[in-house]
Amino acid sequence: MVRGVEGRVVIVGGGPVGMLLACELAGRGVRTVVIESRSAVSGCPRATTLHARAVQCLVRRGYLGGLVAGGGVGAAGVGGGGVPVSSVFHFAGMAGLVISVPSGEPEPVLKCAQEVLERHFERRARAAGVRILRGHRVTGVRQGPGGVSVTAQAPGGVAVVCRGRYLVGADGARSVVRREAGFASCAYPATVSAMAGDVRLEGAEGLEAGWRRTERGWIVAKPLEGGWVRLRTLNCQGAHPERERPLVLEELRREVGWITGRDIVMGEGRWLSRFSDFSRLAACYRMGRIFLAGDAAHVHFPVGGQGLSTGVLDAVNLGWKLALAVRGEAGEGLLDTYDLERRPAAQRVIDHTRAQLTLMRPGPELEPLRALFGELVAKGGESGVLASMVSAQDTVLPGRDAGCSAWEGTFLHNTVLHTRQGQADVIGLLRQGRPLLLLFGDNRCTDGCAEQAEGWAGRVRVVHAEPAPGLPSALLVRPDGYIAWASEAEGPGAWASGAGGPAAALRALFGPRAEVEAAGVLAGAVS
Repeated sequence: MVRGVEGRVVIVGGGPVGMLLACELAGRGVRTVVIESRSAVSGCPRATTLHARAVQCLVRRGYLGGLVAGGGVGAAGVGGGGVPVSSVFHFAGMAGLVISVPSGEPEPVLKCAQEVLERHFERRARAAGVRILRGHRVTGVRQGPGGVSVTAQAPGGVAVVCRGRYLVGADGARSVVRREAGFASCAYPATVSAMAGDVRLEGAEGLEAGWRRTERGWIVAKPLEGGWVRLRTLNCQGAHPERERPLVLEELRREVGWITGRDIVMGEGRWLSRFSDFSRLAACYRMGRIFLAGDAAHVHFPVGGQGLSTGVLDAVNLGWKLALAVRGEAGEGLLDTYDLERRPAAQRVIDHTRAQLTLMRPGPELEPLRALFGELVAKGGESGVLASMVSAQDTVLPGRDAGCSAWEGTFLHNTVLHTRQGQADVIGLLRQGRPLLLLFGDNRCTDGCAEQAEGWAGRVRVVHAEPAPGLPSALLVRPDGYIAWASEAEGPGAWASGAGGPAAALRALFGPRAEVEAAGVLAGAVS
């Protein structure tokens, strides 16, 4: 017996990336099916960190309610009076890296267990009407000119075939979608051996909390409730020859003892596992109607806690674009920008996590380099480049052409605006998930922009506001907070010649303009 399931988009993988993407699609009216092999959310400790850019994007979409303060005019937890908000993190095991965000943004580092985030997104996905098939193991993927089909085995052995127009593989590092669809990858072999687990320590001499480097490697210890201690080890002598073999408590005990140089007695262990610095990046994120996101597309050494954030940013980038494509409202080539924007970002994460690992290797020849970076981190403000890199706040998307404004591809930070409807801010205005055309003041530029936007009425929200210090006369902002067009680059004769305005950027987002016969069509989209 074969059971059929239909959806406009099928997502394989029900972790935080897959569930977030499902939320984005269903919230825009796209019928979505999620296939997940696990029958329930795993309690195994995994990622615990969301960095600034991921937090900023999620707050703009309203996804972190109850998990983080901030995200609205006058909300608690955001900076005020021009005062930046800062959190302390680490770089290559060196404490003291200061990650800052502008006033008005949520705190830059959100500590939240992946299990909690996954449940949070799943509740929202179910409320939006997403169909979630848990306990279903994918066995095959096929792509045709009109859509895709995914074969899975349900509990009890029943075969299920899910069909849709598009498929997204968000099924982790061992992605079945990536393998079955034939995506090529660039891989970096493992060079170190690492272990992880929660243990109970016995005896008076335990392990001090935090990151500790010895001449043989690293120990990271974090005390937990109930007398447990979460341990991570790093052995730089080489990759473990049997990386797939299950880790047992005695082996972890020996490893910790070897790195620290003393016997550490462990009475009990749970969630024991191995990992390494093996890294992989898919050669492309799209093959026809099939996409990759999260660990299915990229894996790297987890030293900076950036894996979850990188996957979240994949989902935020792809969600609104895929929804437009399903509804037939996407501009030609819009779906291809997912690969162009997100794959270089993942390559950058892989590169600088490998660089951090180099600094963590115990060789004495690296002491001058470690001292140099330690000094940069300790000085706070001078570590801004490192902080922006770790938090992904240095990400600038490629512009549409060489003559675009310097604003294009940058992220629009939260700003309080005085609109025709009253006071608002960027975070609140983006909550609907539609692109914003922000028009500041009344002038020839803003009048012309509003007129051009009539061709895409209902797809872009036009907001008139008083001039804002430091901002150009007009900005087109994507749902993820990045700027798609700005008036700054318009030459003095652009409007006279008909070449100025956001029309080209709107066309890239939504395709050809629609004919608007009634002047009142736009009224419901103007603030």
